[in-house]
Amino acid sequence: MNILQIENLSKVYGKGETAVKALDNVSFSVKKGEFVVIIGPSGSGKSTLLHLLGGVDRPTSGKVFIDNTDLYNLNETQLAIFRRRQIGLIYQFYNLIPILTVEENITLPLLLDEHEVDKKQFNEIVEKLGLTHRLGHLPNQLSGGQQQRVSIGRALISNPAIMLADEPTGNLDSKNSEEIMELLKMFNKTFNQTLIVITHDERIALQADRVISIEDGRIAKDEVIRS
Repeated sequence: MNILQIENLSKVYGKGETAVKALDNVSFSVKKGEFVVIIGPSGSGKSTLLHLLGGVDRPTSGKVFIDNTDLYNLNETQLAIFRRRQIGLIYQFYNLIPILTVEENITLPLLLDEHEVDKKQFNEIVEKLGLTHRLGHLPNQLSGGQQQRVSIGRALISNPAIMLADEPTGNLDSKNSEEIMELLKMFNKTFNQTLIVITHDERIALQADRVISIEDGRIAKDEVIRS
C-alpha cells in the first residue's frame, strides 16, 4: 500500500528570464513502513521537495497524496490541521518552543488539537528516546542530541502517516548522529513508521531501504538498497 504518491511535481521560483526551476516533473511513491533517503548536493532541489511533501510550500504544478488525501486540494486551514496530524516533521535545528518543557514540546501537536494524551504511548516514546528524566527540563537545559530526541517525540506523538526528517543529524557530532539514526530506524521498524530522510550524507543513505538521488530538480536514480 502506497502511503505517499507524488505525481509530476514541479516548483518554479520567479518569472520570465529570472525563473528558476527547483523541481522538474518529479514522480514517485512510497509504501507504508518504508525507510527512504532522498539524497543530493546543495541546490539539487531536495529541500524544496521536502517542503512540498510536508505541506510547508505549494507546488507550481503536480500533486502530492498522503494516505489518499490530495494535499494541495486542501485550503490553508485544512492543510495546517492535516500537517499537524499526519506529517511528523524533524528539522536540523530542532524548532522546539523555548518556554515549553520537554513534555509540553512533545505533546504540543495533541494539545493544539485539544486531544487527550495517550499516557501509555507517551511513556513508551519518551522511554525509548531516553527522556524519562528530562520531562520537566526546558530546551536550553538539554544537549543538541537530547533536543533532537524531543523533536522526534513531537513528530511521533500523533501517529503520523509519514515522518519527514530534514538533515536530522546535520547539527550533531558523530556519536549523537549515530544515536539519532538508530532511534529513527528503531521507530521505523518497531512502529512500522514510514520515514523519509533528506540528507547529503551518503553514510545515512546506506542505512535506508531505498535511496532516491536528486540532481538539478530531477530524479537521477531510484535504487532499492534492501527489501
